[in-house]
Order: sequence, then C-alpha cells, then structure tokens
Amino acid sequence: MQIILSFVGFTAFVAFYSWFKLRKDSLSSRDGYFLGGRSLTGIVIAGSMLLTNISTEHLIGLNGSSYKNGFIIIAWEVTSALALIVAAIYFIPTYLKMGLTTIPQYLESRFDSATRTLVAFFLMVSFVVTLLPIVLFTGAINLESIFNVSEVLEVSKNEGLWITVVVIGLIGSCYAIFGGLKAVAYSDTINGIGLFIGGLLVPILALWDIGEGNLLNGLNKVYEHSPEKFNVIGAPDSVLPFSTLFTGLVINQLYFWGMNQTIIQRALGARNLVEAQKGLLYTGALKVFVPIIIVLPGVIGYYYFGDAMYDNQDMIYPELVKKVLPLSLVGFFAAVVMGAVLSTFNSVLNSTATIFSVGIYKRLIDKSATDTQLVRAGKISSTVLALVAIMAAPLVASAPEGLYQLLQQLNGIFFIPIASIMIAGLFIPQISAAGAKVALFVGLAFYITTTFILEVDIHFVHIWGIEFLLNLLVMFVVSRIYPNTKICTQPQASGELEVEQWKYTKPFSILLTIIIVGIYIWLGQ
Repeated sequence: MQIILSFVGFTAFVAFYSWFKLRKDSLSSRDGYFLGGRSLTGIVIAGSMLLTNISTEHLIGLNGSSYKNGFIIIAWEVTSALALIVAAIYFIPTYLKMGLTTIPQYLESRFDSATRTLVAFFLMVSFVVTLLPIVLFTGAINLESIFNVSEVLEVSKNEGLWITVVVIGLIGSCYAIFGGLKAVAYSDTINGIGLFIGGLLVPILALWDIGEGNLLNGLNKVYEHSPEKFNVIGAPDSVLPFSTLFTGLVINQLYFWGMNQTIIQRALGARNLVEAQKGLLYTGALKVFVPIIIVLPGVIGYYYFGDAMYDNQDMIYPELVKKVLPLSLVGFFAAVVMGAVLSTFNSVLNSTATIFSVGIYKRLIDKSATDTQLVRAGKISSTVLALVAIMAAPLVASAPEGLYQLLQQLNGIFFIPIASIMIAGLFIPQISAAGAKVALFVGLAFYITTTFILEVDIHFVHIWGIEFLLNLLVMFVVSRIYPNTKICTQPQASGELEVEQWKYTKPFSILLTIIIVGIYIWLGQ
C-alpha cells in the first residue's frame, strides 16, 4: 500500500502542477502549442532536455550495459557536453535568427522543399520504430518488476508487460496531445528533480549499505571488488572502443544535441538566445554528473550479483532498486521512472506532431490551414503514432547486447544520413540539393547493409564515421554534376527574439571541456 500511495501521490502532483502552470495559457496557436509560446527559460529548457534524453532506456539500458561492460560506456554521456557546447555557440544562434519551428525548415531554406519533406518523413519513421518502442518497453520492465503487475492481475509476465506498455503509452499521449510543449516542459522539470533525487538515492543507499554507514568506504569496496569496471578506456574489442569517440560518436552527438528535433525543440522555444544558450550549457553540465545515476548503479549491481545476470543484463537495475530502497521510497521511485518514460514519450510525440503539422500537413495537404487546424492535425498524428509505438514495443524484447545498444544501432539508420546533410548544409556552401538527397539514400542503404545484412567486422559506431565520409563524398560528386544554384547567405535576425549572446557562454564552455578531459585522465587506465 505504501508503494502505491507514494506512486500515485507523486504522479498526481506532477499532473496538477502542469495543469496549474498552463491553466491560463492559449494552446490553440502554433507557437503556443508546439513551442510553448517561445517563453521557456534556461532552467526549464535544461530540465526538459535532460529528462527528454534520460528515460528508462538509460536507467535500464545503460546500467545494464555498465553492469556487464563497466564505465567505458560513460562516453555516451560525458561527450554529450561537448556537442551541447557546439550547439550553444553555433547551431542555436543560427536557428533562432531564422525563427525556426522545426529543423527540416532549415533544410528547405538551405536546399529545397523535397529535402525537407524527405527528412521530415525519415524523422517520423525513426521516432516511431526505434525510440518510442524501446522507451515504452524499458519502462514496462521497471514497473513490472517493482509492482509485479503480472502477479497482481494474474496474467503471464509477457501479458503484464503488454498491459503496462499500453497504460504508459496512453498516459504519455494525454500529456503530449492535450498539453503541447509547455505541458511537456513543466512536467519534465518536476520529474527531472524527482529523477535526480530518486536516481541518486539508489547508488547512495547501496554504497551506504556496502560501506556499513560510510559512502566512501562503500565505493572503495566496489572498486576493489572489480577495478577493471571503472576503466573508461574501452578496448578495441569492447562494446564501445575508445577510438569510437573520434569517429562516428562525434557525428552522432552533434546530431543528437544540435539537430535532433526532439531535443533542440526545447531551445527553439526559448524566450531569447541567452536563455537558449543557458539551457544547452546547463544540460551539458548535468550530463557530466548523470553517470552517477545511469552508470554507477550497474557497477554496484555487479558487486551484489556478480555475473549471475549477464544473460539478462537489462534486469539488473530493477533488482538493485528492490534490494536497496526501503518500501516507503519504492513507490516514489516508480513514479520517477514513470515520469522519465512519460517525458521521453510525450516529448517525442510533441516533436513528431510539430514536424508533421508544420512540415507536411501545412505544405502538402492544406496550405491554407489555420493555426487551429495545424494543432488539430498535430494531435491526430500524435494519436496515430502513439498507437503504432505501443504495438511495436514488445518487438524489441530480445537484444543480445542490451536495449541501449540496440537503440543506438537503430538510431544510426536515420541519424547519420540526416547529420551528414545538415553539417554539409551549414559548413559547405557548394553542396547542392541533389547531392543532399542522393546522400540521404546512399547513407541509408550503406548502413542497413553493413550493420544488419552483411557480417562486417567493424564496430557500428566506426561505421557511422565511414558512412559520414561516404555521404560527404557522394554530396561532392553529385554537386559537381548538379551544381548548387541557391545562394547561401548567413541568416539574419527575424526580429521575433533577442539574439544577443549570453556573456558566460565561452567561459562555461571552456570549464566543461576541462572537466570532461579531466574525467578521462582520472579514470583512464
């Protein structure tokens, strides 16, 4: 009963807080629904970006991976800060000066409408077949483990997971469909606070238990038990070799934090450039500390359980939660997990609705559509995509290297081709629209062939880097045959927002870079 009461209490509080903050807002306009009225502050942006990024695929997937592989997988997290620095200094000023609502809008301005439509379609497919199903399934794993849904309902475990997936999907859909970006951002901020509190409690209580009342002693015992798990330098044959940090991982991080609609939409909703840059850099600072929540518990799990769960690594975090948290806090933590799932799920739905309404419906279906009609189209598309994601979720159940690794492999299908043409568009004026479109399909075919069809003995992150170079080569060759006839000019301020830079952007960025390098020097062996 304690578990259920604390779960319902925290979940209800988040819902009430979001409603209270939105009760006087207009959600019928395009900016009001899709961009939160362009009124978001740095703290709200950071909280929303972080929780949109960190969901159960991290709590479950990354902790499962660190249980098996150790600290080498922190590269997914700490290098994000470097990409956020680039996004804050270069990408977001460009986007805000153009008054963008979606990233595909930029592609139409730089290339042509066909490129924009292709990318919009790619993004919608990638969200519904990769990210959303994995987020739903990992959330269901955690909640099933905590509440024993299958036993309570007297059904099989598989049926219990299905039911949990459906419930999470329906609740998340309500946030995104009826509240828009601002409801997502406000609920994310509260859930983000809960995630940090609940997430920190797991390793703190575990180390307190291991160290018999002394956290440092507990950490030392975990280290002495398996010092190899704390090494951040991945071997060439490991799940994430150190060399990948300098190949495909760079491209992936730049895309995810600087060009990914789901993430960058929070910064596009900023009240001005200063708040947008604050939000991005605050997120970067938080990402440096996130491994305490989504990597360290997995290594602690190895101390408790040894290699007994190597064949089912994605269950290590739920088992650790049940072992170290008192009953009075398990319900609260389950609510935090629920919030993390809802955050990513409803954020992706809102971004997908934005892409569909502004990028496809307004341009291809009803060019005279009013803001009210665009919002309605966004709500309908969110509903359809949510249903598809719910049905697809159980299909990701079997992942040999864990669900997080599967997510990254699937992301590469769409992320790297889009990142290639975005980076080329921003930095190489001679690249033409024809070159961009051909590169999209060449990159897509190359990655699917080398990763899922042929047995190529190259790490998939290295394949990202090879694909990026191949795409650039294709763009150069095709652009020589079909030259760029569009004049590329630097964007001018639209007048809608203040675009004066935050005065601490560069000092903050330098400090973050030093911290990241310091982490690798400190934990490198």
